[in-house]
Amino acid sequence: MKSLSQEERLVHILSYLNQHHRVTLQTICELYDVSRDTARRDVVKLAETTQVVRTRGGLMLPSLSKEVYGYKERLNRESLGKLEIGRAAASLVSDGEFIILDASTTVQFVAECLTARNVTVVTNAIDAASILSEKENVTVHVLGGVLNGAHRFLHGASTLEKLSEYHVDKLFLGACGITGDGLSYPHEEDGVVKREMIRHADQVIVLADHTKFGKRLFHKISDLVAIDILVTDQEPGVELQRALDESEVHVIVVKEDRS
Repeated sequence: MKSLSQEERLVHILSYLNQHHRVTLQTICELYDVSRDTARRDVVKLAETTQVVRTRGGLMLPSLSKEVYGYKERLNRESLGKLEIGRAAASLVSDGEFIILDASTTVQFVAECLTARNVTVVTNAIDAASILSEKENVTVHVLGGVLNGAHRFLHGASTLEKLSEYHVDKLFLGACGITGDGLSYPHEEDGVVKREMIRHADQVIVLADHTKFGKRLFHKISDLVAIDILVTDQEPGVELQRALDESEVHVIVVKEDRS
């Protein structure tokens, strides 16, 4: 590789971090043919000006994601990918099935794209319930509870109590973070409901666009072994794919339709 300026090296190092999550001083030296002192200066600069974390031997990405956008903003982020994921997931629903839809922006697209007939839907998502109310041959059971207005989900003791009365063929679950350790979410009160939903479904189908890969949030709800199918818009990275394979998760990758 030709000699790079510090600014150019920093861009390359950040790109490496986004792929590998960690980089050592030795790796920087080898990749960019620089001295250990130069690599150390690069590490100091990145630690001062970006969100990466300096470690004893180099840099790493933060292990805990703290970005939590409101529902409407999340609905618009990666919307093309989410639409294709939702359409593909909706095609997995057969006539006459009983399903649960959680309160997720990606799962909302399942409600929009649902074409199966005589389907019974249980949900704690007020937006999904509104969309489904316009569809013929769909019966909607809305779980009661306390409304989180910013994130559009119902939660609480009454939500869990009502949920305990149901058992369904399929659960469609959005993911805020998915790593080899499992699924995680920013809000514990929402995560508790999602964990209970998993217990009441024969098949668990997780919907996650590629931006959720490698993210770990505050509240873990399950290991990967709880998932049957992952529907996404890009191939997972090598480490995550290995973990999914070990947990026997079937991965469906859809392509964005930009026509």
